[in-house]
Formats: sequence, structure tokens, C-alpha cells
Amino acid sequence: MIRIIKGCSTRSFRKGLKALSLLLAAALLAACGSTRAAEPRTLRVGVAVYLQSDTFISTLVKELEKLAQARESTDGMKINLNVVDGRGSQLTQTEQIDRLIALDYDVLCVNIVDRTSTAQLIDKAKEADIPVIFFNREPVAEDLHRWEKVYYVGAKAEESGVLQGQILLDRWLNADPPVDKNGDGVMQYVMLEGEPGHQDAMLRTEYAVQTLTGAGVTVEKLAGDTANWDRSQAAARMSSWLEQFGSSIEVVISNNDDMALGAIDACQDLGLTEEEMPVVVGVDATAPALEAVRQGTLCGTVRNDAAGIAESMLDLALALESGEDPAASLELTDGKYIWLPYQRVTLRELEAGRAGV
Repeated sequence: MIRIIKGCSTRSFRKGLKALSLLLAAALLAACGSTRAAEPRTLRVGVAVYLQSDTFISTLVKELEKLAQARESTDGMKINLNVVDGRGSQLTQTEQIDRLIALDYDVLCVNIVDRTSTAQLIDKAKEADIPVIFFNREPVAEDLHRWEKVYYVGAKAEESGVLQGQILLDRWLNADPPVDKNGDGVMQYVMLEGEPGHQDAMLRTEYAVQTLTGAGVTVEKLAGDTANWDRSQAAARMSSWLEQFGSSIEVVISNNDDMALGAIDACQDLGLTEEEMPVVVGVDATAPALEAVRQGTLCGTVRNDAAGIAESMLDLALALESGEDPAASLELTDGKYIWLPYQRVTLRELEAGRAGV
């Protein structure tokens, strides 16, 4: 008779049965004199993203898939990734994660649609004893501490805002022709924000401007609006602002590269010359953005290390699946966070090979 220990999770019980079955099977094979090689270790990772068509998220997923294939070759194991696309809907993503939990994946990697929904997800994962690694969209700290097997991998959003501000400050002080087209000593700018209530959007917005004003630059915000990280939405916002403010827009500060490129699209659609173009900065250092930097239409961007995030996620998942203490092999802050540094990217950094891309 099998006795169920009170308080033991369903997943732990299933693992116990699985281990017992493997033990019995191994004994049977040994008794039969089998020389068949042992099955390789398998890691099953469910990856839930908020929107796979997002350029940065798509890049990160590709990096994760590439790393998983490389680890399979070097470590002699199987890594199965099941990537599901929430398509910007928390309801859809919740249903997808419920299915991943029901399928008993070893680890969940979650790029949450709505960070206010993390507590419910963590409670479900805890009940099933499946560790959760959040990435690129940081949950509130209280939610991360609901359970010891919850982690976050990403970069500090305020750092990207500071670096954006520094790129603009350098351009403001040294550009020829000057950024200050009307000569009033004030930086007139518009702000393209990611989405309402998103922590990264708010911090990037705040720290980009704060860096400028802290350095003594007088700024004037002509307009600002959310464009949901989307290139076409940003182009529409920028077209409206150009119609309203025209050449008064000296700078466009964008929370990500896709929106920055959308602003450039709107300017080019109106036929603005290189001299008439506002100075535009973004975040992520996506491939299209780097090409725009080389062409001179994008003043600069801030590298969000997709490969580094993917590698840290995979290292963490492997440690968790094997039952290791992640802190023994990974650098964790407060036992919960793996922080990746941002890096500024302008044409000067690209030409000097200092951009890390």
C-alpha cells in the first residue's frame, strides 16, 4: 500500500511515483541483463511571453532556443522548450500557463502581460511545486517573496533611462548642427511611453528626463502618450505631433526601439531632411535599431542584453530542475534577482566596437 504524506504537494507525490517506477524499471532491466544505455536527462521548460511579435521578445526567445540547442550538445541532455504567446492578453496567458502547469513542466519562464496578476500565478505554481522565473517584466517585490522558488531575470529599468539621458546630453552639448534649433536654450521634446502603468515605461520616462535636468539642461515637454511598445502606433502618435508642433520638436524620447523607429517612420513619411529630423533615442538595441544608428536616423539606443537574459534563465532553470541551490552557482541579489547591465549604443560605440552587439 502507498501512503500519501500529509502536506506533500501533488507534484512531489508524482515525482515520487516516477522515481519509484524508474527504480523498478532499472532493476528489471538489470535482472534481464540489459545493456541498453540510460535515457538522457530531460528539462521541460514552459516559456510564456506577453507578445511574441515584440521585436525584443522575439530576439530573446530565439537566443533561448539557440542556447538550449547548444546545451543539449555539450551537456548530453534534452531541453524541451514550449513557447506560448499571450498576444497581449492576460486572460489568454493565464489559460496557457494553466495548461503548462497541468502538463507538469519542470520550470516556468514567464514574461507576464499584467504584473498585477503575478500573485495568482505564483500561488498556482507553488501548489504544483513548479518553480517560476519571471523575465523582462518585473513583478512587485512582495509577489516575488510569496514563495522561495520564484525569481526574476532582467535589467534595472532606471539604468536605461539614465543612459538615454546621457546620450541626449552628449548630443545636446556637442552636436553640430545644434539640437537646439530655435536657439532658446530649452530642449523641446515629446515622449513615447510603452504602456499605461508599466514599471519599465514609468522608470525609463522618469530617469531619462531626470538625467537631463540634473545636468542643468532646461527641458520642455511638448507632448507624450503611450504607444504600447508598437512601431505603427508610435508612427501615428508622431504624425499627429508633427502636425501640431512641426519643427518645434527637437527630441523624441522613446521607451523602446520599435516606437523610436515608428517616430522616424513618421518623419520620413513627411519628407523631413536629415537636418530637419528631431534627435531620437530608444531602448533595446534590436537589429533594426542598430541599422538605424548606423544610418544616422536614430541617435542612440540602450542595449538590453537578450542573450544574457536567456543564458541566465537557462542556467537558473537547470539549477532548479536538478534541485541545486541557485545561489551556489549564480549571482543572485536578495536571493531573488539576476540583474543584467544595460549598455549605451551610439554610432561612436558601434564604430569603436564597445557596444556589446
